[in-house]
Amino acid sequence: MKYGIKSVSMDDVSRELGISKKTLYQHFKNKNELVKKVIRFYLEHLASEMKKIVSQKVNAIEELLLVSKFIIQYLKQFNPSVTYDLQKYYPDIWKSIHLSQREHVYERIKENMKKGIKKGLYRKDLNIEIIAHFYLYRIEMSHTLDLVVEHEYSFEDIFKTSFNYHIRGIANSKGIEFLERKIKT
Repeated sequence: MKYGIKSVSMDDVSRELGISKKTLYQHFKNKNELVKKVIRFYLEHLASEMKKIVSQKVNAIEELLLVSKFIIQYLKQFNPSVTYDLQKYYPDIWKSIHLSQREHVYERIKENMKKGIKKGLYRKDLNIEIIAHFYLYRIEMSHTLDLVVEHEYSFEDIFKTSFNYHIRGIANSKGIEFLERKIKT
């Protein structure tokens, strides 16, 4: 996650782990298998952390704020070249994880909107399916290196702006009032 995938060799991995390359190959037949397992492990860890956040007894906006803070911390340690390397050098792994993650995030966004409507923080007239897709695409766009480099916006700035835009678009007056109180604190 720190250096990208392509630039890290099996020699680098074995050296960092303090094991021989032979020992590393006893556990992973090749770098492709290592990449697949490391990415799966990392995604399972992220999913576990998200479940902890969602299981807290907070309202929908607070839940999104907590998830957003977590994602911002994640993005700070995430090297965009990991995505590029996965897409270019490991397209099968990229496609598999991208599709499963996209579906997972999409479902969580829909659940959050249903929760917010039920608790009276989000507007009742929302088209949940379409808005969930819009928000998902904005999240994916926040990973686009071109936007960050060309305009010199940080991932954090892009994500925070997208979050604020999303909540203000779906929240009713009670939800916006709650959001503004949370932002002040």
